[in-house]
Amino acid sequence: MPMTTRPPLMLYLAAPRGFCAGVDRAIQIVEMALQKWGAPVYVRHEIVHNRYVVDGLRAKGAVFVEELSECPDDRPVVFSAHGVPKSVPAEATSRQMIAVDATCPLVTKVHSEAARHHTNGLQLIYIGHEGHPETVGTMGQLPQGEVLLVETPEDVAGLSVRDETKLAFATQTTLSVDDTAEIVEALRARFPAITGPGHEDICYATTNRQAAVKAIAPKIDALLVVGAPNSSNSKRLVEVGRAAGCSYAQLVQRAGDIDWRALEGITALGVTAGASAPEVLINEVIDAVRDRFEVTVELVETAVENIEFKVPRILRVPAA
Repeated sequence: MPMTTRPPLMLYLAAPRGFCAGVDRAIQIVEMALQKWGAPVYVRHEIVHNRYVVDGLRAKGAVFVEELSECPDDRPVVFSAHGVPKSVPAEATSRQMIAVDATCPLVTKVHSEAARHHTNGLQLIYIGHEGHPETVGTMGQLPQGEVLLVETPEDVAGLSVRDETKLAFATQTTLSVDDTAEIVEALRARFPAITGPGHEDICYATTNRQAAVKAIAPKIDALLVVGAPNSSNSKRLVEVGRAAGCSYAQLVQRAGDIDWRALEGITALGVTAGASAPEVLINEVIDAVRDRFEVTVELVETAVENIEFKVPRILRVPAA
């Protein structure tokens, strides 16, 4: 039988993509906790939003739960990279548990900003997605009613604030840069005296991955984003790709999720990954594409990331 000729395809591989420093640190914390205390180590919420990563840690002895009430007092518990309300570590302390905080330092920075604004008598308006663990954790840093949540520019019009001259805003770290800018513009238009963060709350990794997608979007017929359906930053990459001119963008957890019918007839494909997707899954997707197309890969790098975050002192091995 004659061999079937695979159609040619330009594959534009976005960089940066995949794991960020906060995700890498969080996974490392769970692994180090297992090494130090043995299994089981409990983890409140998925340590990062990726099933492959979570299943891998579960196989090593991590037990994932949604609430601290599901954890025994005598085993360590790790708080996820997304951050937790202040009530959670307070409960762990009252129960004399060993608790390790894997909150991304950039999320912790937002928590500190929220606390500072509260100390200065400002009511906080938080731009984020309702119910997302990071939003729940940040809003839980302050007393009830001290944080008002907005998700769209339209939400700003309906806000009822205590004092228009004593307001500040903060944002979830994984939002769309462009969408957030629209909401901030609406906030400043309605509340000219509002105080913003000294530095951008949207983290460097989210910003860089979105910029890379914007760079490849005009070149491609379709975009594959490797990431989980509950990953905010991954879903934003799909939205950014579409907004930047790519008519078809799909979020896939694994190569098996790819809708090949939607890719029939394309000549240029973009591939990227959310900040909690490991490189092994990106390579799996690329290999699956190679099985069906004659692929030429071009790396499109818009930034170089070399940031690392330290692990908590409680996990560090003492010097000999």
